[in-house]
Amino acid sequence: MSTIPELFGSLVFDDKVMRARLSSDVYHSLRDTINKGKKLDLSVANAVAAAMCEWAVENGATHFTHWFQPLTGITAEKHDSFITPAPDSHVIMEFSGRNLITGEPDASSFPSGGLRATFEARGYTAWDPTSYAFIKEKTLCIPTAFCSYGGEALDKKTPLLRSMEALDRQAMRILKLFGNADVKRVVTNAGPEQEYFLVDRDMYLKRKDLIYTGRTLFGAGAPKGQELDDHYFGAIKPRVKAFMEELDEELWKLGIYAKTEHNEVAPCQHELAPIYTTTNIASDHNQLTMEIMKKVARKHGLVCLLHEKPFAGVNGSGKHNNWSMATDKGVNLLSPGDTPYENAQFLVFLVAVIKAVDEYQGLLRMSVASAGNDHRLGANEAPPAIVSMFLGEELTAVLEAIETDSPYEGTEKKRLRLGADVLPRFNRDTTDRNRTSPFAFTGNKFEFRMVGSNDSISCANVMINGAVAEALRQFADVLENCGGDFDSCLHDLIQNTIREHKRILFNGNGYDEAWIREATEVRGLKNLRTTPDAMQMVLVPDNVEMLTRHRIYSEAEIRSRYEIMMENYVRTVRIEALTMVDMTRREILPAVMRYCGDLSASLNEKKAAVPDLDYKYETKLIRVLSGLIDGIDEAVGALEKSIVRIKGDNTQQAFHIRDDVLCRMEELRGLCDQAETLTAADYWPFPTYGDLLFGV
Repeated sequence: MSTIPELFGSLVFDDKVMRARLSSDVYHSLRDTINKGKKLDLSVANAVAAAMCEWAVENGATHFTHWFQPLTGITAEKHDSFITPAPDSHVIMEFSGRNLITGEPDASSFPSGGLRATFEARGYTAWDPTSYAFIKEKTLCIPTAFCSYGGEALDKKTPLLRSMEALDRQAMRILKLFGNADVKRVVTNAGPEQEYFLVDRDMYLKRKDLIYTGRTLFGAGAPKGQELDDHYFGAIKPRVKAFMEELDEELWKLGIYAKTEHNEVAPCQHELAPIYTTTNIASDHNQLTMEIMKKVARKHGLVCLLHEKPFAGVNGSGKHNNWSMATDKGVNLLSPGDTPYENAQFLVFLVAVIKAVDEYQGLLRMSVASAGNDHRLGANEAPPAIVSMFLGEELTAVLEAIETDSPYEGTEKKRLRLGADVLPRFNRDTTDRNRTSPFAFTGNKFEFRMVGSNDSISCANVMINGAVAEALRQFADVLENCGGDFDSCLHDLIQNTIREHKRILFNGNGYDEAWIREATEVRGLKNLRTTPDAMQMVLVPDNVEMLTRHRIYSEAEIRSRYEIMMENYVRTVRIEALTMVDMTRREILPAVMRYCGDLSASLNEKKAAVPDLDYKYETKLIRVLSGLIDGIDEAVGALEKSIVRIKGDNTQQAFHIRDDVLCRMEELRGLCDQAETLTAADYWPFPTYGDLLFGV
């Protein structure tokens, strides 16, 4: 049996494998491509491809694929075998540099948001050498970008790489001003904590709503939910533990840093947290993690639910995106450091993030918008839809002292004028966490807690990177032209930024109604409660200008994302609504009617046998159920009519769904859930919340 160090990365064509299998010249040329963006020579690509093929075949691979992330929200792959005809009518296993660098999948059926017509089918995949190739199910998977014939990005990887380059450019300008001559590059790191539910597969297959939509569209609350908090960090059940053990092994083989696993708050809810890594790789790894979770769950007779709110009334699932910046020398730019020099540099990057989150709060909210996440944001397990930042008491006090040019009443009582006085040292975790904050500082990183469990982390990190890059650009423009007194210029810049953007800082309870009023009515923060509201933010001229200035998106690519996300919202909710109609007409109404009919027949028999009794209970129950049957029929009819009225362009359809369809769905669900509580268990047509939540 392999040890974990032997197992880890055993299916990855990583740096260790490349060192062993490539010549020194080829290896160093490839590293220059990865680290410095140097153009890859075809001869080098051929050598890499040959070594990659040989290694993959030795590890059981028979095919290769360009593995990419289209705008569907899942990954895509087209498999080609390594076989090439040989002169003797046999075959050899071969893989060329051209096969490695580019591919040409049919792009016609992938979302483009109007970037190309349907008949313009050609698309291209391009190798991303910064993310290592890996073997999955006997196929060599090569992480790639995906673009149209005209060069427009049709994927989630390309804008992420662009945003990382944008932040690198602007951060390097700041670091040079602080004398960091040895730093060559700044990268962003991410660590997405993945929450998920596990339910029994046999029960899952009896519920059309779970099969078609990933969430329960009906379901009265079980007598016990999460009220006792007895599931959180509790002992892991043997069946779940077996799943987690196999999941870890599969992830470790692929070089994924699966680290922490535990029970979450809701029954049958769990979490997997990785060690942080470069954002691009973290995004690839998270997509793989979600895919492998589902595959391993099936092997254990389970189904992994990644919907943001699969069960009403209990916590939904998020994906806490831990984000930070670091130099190629390993210095975390969001760590306060131990010297005045490091403190001042830290503060520049800190207030840049504050400025970025304040000015582009709408983009951050947009980046996590989805039909599923709309059910979660603002509930008592997720941040509110209002974006704010938590810094903790000590760091907040430091910023207040700088803002007012007053003594800092902390570990050292000093007037905080940067460059003249020493910024006092403070430890990373001197204050409590704030689980209600959407964007919380946690010692040397920020935790963006609004991302939904089913979502790619790419979009959120694109917007964070872009917004911070823009803040750093503006800072660099000022500091590079401030004349001889750099310290005073730096102090004024930090002080003014704090004054202008402190409205985004909030250390209190994000669920408090008083905060919601203060945030919107006093501070002027945005409360974008639904996806149709949030999606408008990507079209705001200032946001378009920022994203295009840094070459993260073109205007056409921005418009395409808007159309795709709105269309996805419409299609998602429409499928949910149609599923509700189907389940109501074909399962719920027949079940309640059958129970009501049997009650009536039983009551008539009793009356015939003993006519003198009132039979109040049976009579009342039949009357209530009969009324519910009529109410459900009326409500499902109203929903059907509302579905028919989903017309117009994507924006018109989305707002009709928000304002009418969802209301009809909620009304229908309420009646059906009430009927469930009154219908005998033997008659109810599918597993209940109690069955699902406590069935593993």
